[in-house]
Amino acid sequence: MIRSMTGYGKVTKEISNFLIEIEIKSLNNRFLEVITKVPKEFSAQEYEIRNLIKNNIQRGKISFAINLLQNNSIDSVTRYDINSFSKVIDLIKKIKEVANLDEKINLNHILQLQSMFLNENENYDVEFFHQIEEEILKAIQLMNEMREKEGSELVKDLLNRIKIIENKVNEIENQLKFEVNNYFNRLKERANQLISDFSQFDDRLNLELALLSEKYDTSEEIVRLKSHIKQFRDIIAKEEEVGKRLNFLLQEMNREVNTINSKSISTEISYNGLVIKEELEKIREQVQNIE
Repeated sequence: MIRSMTGYGKVTKEISNFLIEIEIKSLNNRFLEVITKVPKEFSAQEYEIRNLIKNNIQRGKISFAINLLQNNSIDSVTRYDINSFSKVIDLIKKIKEVANLDEKINLNHILQLQSMFLNENENYDVEFFHQIEEEILKAIQLMNEMREKEGSELVKDLLNRIKIIENKVNEIENQLKFEVNNYFNRLKERANQLISDFSQFDDRLNLELALLSEKYDTSEEIVRLKSHIKQFRDIIAKEEEVGKRLNFLLQEMNREVNTINSKSISTEISYNGLVIKEELEKIREQVQNIE
């Protein structure tokens, strides 16, 4: 399934005493670029998180974030040790005695040493991360579903445009058969007007006119264009990374059309060539958003 590089996924999950918010979004990018923002509690797992993303996404600028929120219960926010708290009070009293201070102990004094009796909840064990890992995969899946949905719409548009190009190539091919012969005959008629006794130069002139007409023949370019159109459809039909391959193919198609336009001896052929170039540019813009 062809994917767009634009997508978004968000998962919210309550795990233990925590509310976990996982958000991932993707934008166009030539390569895969992953930007992560995770709480310090998961800094050791950031490499694993990046690998999860890389294993499920091939191209795009990926922004990934985890928000770890604790509920409003004081017990869930912190764990406190009453014995350590008593020791802190004793310590403050001794400091007062040594420093010969008369100031009464207040809350600010105690909070200055809160690290000695208050500890942040440290329920970030391996099992806890595995649960978050599952939610990360769900967020990636949601984003990829959105990318696939947009990708299917892109495919419809691309196939419609490549059909327009194919029709114009067929028109150019049909026009070419007529226009080259017509051009040859016009040159021959003009030569007749310039040379009174044409018969003695007839063979040589026919050869020169044939060579000149061949110069404007674009049959080879048309054959290659048709081959590229077939390759385009074949690439679209494959379930693999197609964006880069399509980009290269579009460059080749554009080169063939430029050659046809440069050889054109007909305003109608030139017009159809310009239509093809316009469609190729629209396709190129769309392909920039394909993974």
